[in-house]
This record gives sequence, structure tokens and C-alpha cells, in this order.
Amino acid sequence: MTNHTDKQLAELELEATLGSQSRETSQREIRLIDLSDFENRKQQIADQLWEAATEIGFFQIEQHDIPLTDIQQAFATMQRFFDLPMQIKQQYPLWQGMNAGWEYMQQVRPSTGTADQKESYQITLPRMQGLWPDEQVLANFKTTMLDFEHQCWETGMRILSCFALKLGFAEDFFATAHEPSVPEYQSTLRLLHYFATEAVTAEESNVWRAGAHTDFDCLTMVFQQPGQGGLQVCPGKEADSREWTSVEPKPGVITCNIGDMLMRWSDDQLKSTLHRVRMPRPDEYQGPRYSMAYFCQANTDVMIQGPAKKYEPISAAEYLQRRIAANFANQ
Repeated sequence: MTNHTDKQLAELELEATLGSQSRETSQREIRLIDLSDFENRKQQIADQLWEAATEIGFFQIEQHDIPLTDIQQAFATMQRFFDLPMQIKQQYPLWQGMNAGWEYMQQVRPSTGTADQKESYQITLPRMQGLWPDEQVLANFKTTMLDFEHQCWETGMRILSCFALKLGFAEDFFATAHEPSVPEYQSTLRLLHYFATEAVTAEESNVWRAGAHTDFDCLTMVFQQPGQGGLQVCPGKEADSREWTSVEPKPGVITCNIGDMLMRWSDDQLKSTLHRVRMPRPDEYQGPRYSMAYFCQANTDVMIQGPAKKYEPISAAEYLQRRIAANFANQ
């Protein structure tokens, strides 16, 4: 069987070379896939998702089941949280290893060596005790975010059912692996506030809103707002080119990428792709950037092994622990 640890370390070495490399290309296609009439078109949709995920690892979806009004409400509610005074947000701290709660400029990427210019609030359902602002502090925050988290789960499982179909698993394979009603559930909704900035480029300062990285999970779903760009992708098979493609925000469109966990689960057929959020250029909008990311991460007790058994079986909990330890070994 292949040594997955060596592969991960090689990937981290690659990340470390990409800090301020910023040659850009618009020639790479980030495909937009229509999920309408899902049950009747599932085989066609699965083929389109598979092609995008094996070639680029990034794609966008439209005509999903999350109403635009619900996305907009979640954005507005999230912004009210980040607008709270610092001393209030500090009452809901992110505890090490829990992936739940609020953090401020704590994430340092191997690709940059500097802290991402952002704050975030993670929602991981079984770990939220004491981390929800009460109604007096932030009315309707908990109910809005719980409803939105569930909608994200449903859409994520619909996408993953297509990959299960293509991999030869039962179509409910990943939904079972991400069952939300149990204590082992560890999928996360992450609310992100990237700070307003002065007209300085990353090349000048080596400061990034989010340095180059891959995600650790199975599938990431990112919600962006028009006019607040910066997300860029550099597919692993093309990383030596050092060419990045911008993924433009569109109303109601969800940007998705494959994570390391699903890449392993697919025996490396599906591609976990390097991406980053660059600082705005001097001629671009300099205000704050808000986004939301839902990370489909298999429950802690689920065993991960692909259909061809390329890698040894490993629990999702151990996989994430190893991946995080490798990523932050030098910090």
C-alpha cells in the first residue's frame, strides 16, 4: 500500500513554495454544474461532477435547494456576530482540537508563515456547549445558523451521493458516514470575516487573507458575495506552473472543492486542490470580505478506505489528527 504520510509531506513542501507566487491565468475553466431536477438527472450530474473533480478539483453548482434568501439571511446574521465588540466575541473561544467557537488571526499557513488576515466562528454541532451567543446578545443567531447548517448538510450529501455512485459505493454511503445526529459528527460550518485592508499587495508584504492550502475534509462548499472576490485555485497536477485562476462570486452559486479526505477515499482519483484568498489589488474593493464555508468531514469513528484499497484503513478522527499535525508541525 502507498505511504500516504510521505505524500502529504511532499504536498506541504509544495505549499511552502507558493506563498507569494501569483502569476494568474483565465484559461482554466471552473465548471458551473446545474443540479436542477436532481433525481431524474442524477447520472448526468454525477458524470459532470466526476469530470470536474478528477480534472480540476474545483467546481461551482447552481439550481441547488438552498434559497438565495436563506443564504442572504445567513450572511446578514453572520455579519451581526462579527460586528459584536471584541470582549463579547472572546466569550466564545475556539478551544484547541474542538473546531468550534471564535478565533482571531490564529491560522498560520506553511505557505506564508504569517497569520491569515481574518477572524472566524466555527459551528460543529456536538461541540457547541457554551459557545452560542444567547438571544439577548444576538437574537435569532443560533436558530438561523442551525437551519443553514442543515441545508448545507443536505446539499453536501446530495453531491457526495454522486461521488459514491461513481466510486461503486451505496448512494447513501457518505450520508451515513456524515450522520449529524450522533456525538461523532464533526462536519463544520465556518463563518469568515476577512478584514478591510489598505492598498498593499501580498507580493509586497507576504500577507494573505488565506495562504495557499488544501482542505482536510471530504468536500468544502463556499458561499461568497458579489464584489468580494479573491478566491483562487491552482490544481495540484498543475501546481508546478504556479498559475492561479480566480473563482468569481456569483449570487446563489456555491463554489465546491474536493478535500484531502475524499481524495484518499477515492484512491486519489478525485483531486484535492490548492487554493488561497489573495489580498485585493490597489484598484479593487478594499473593504471587508465575508464568506461561509461548510466542511463535510466524516464522523470521527468512520473508517476511510477506497474501493481499490490503495491506502490502509484509517479512522476519520486519526486521519484529521495526522493531517493537522503534519500541517502545523513547524509552528
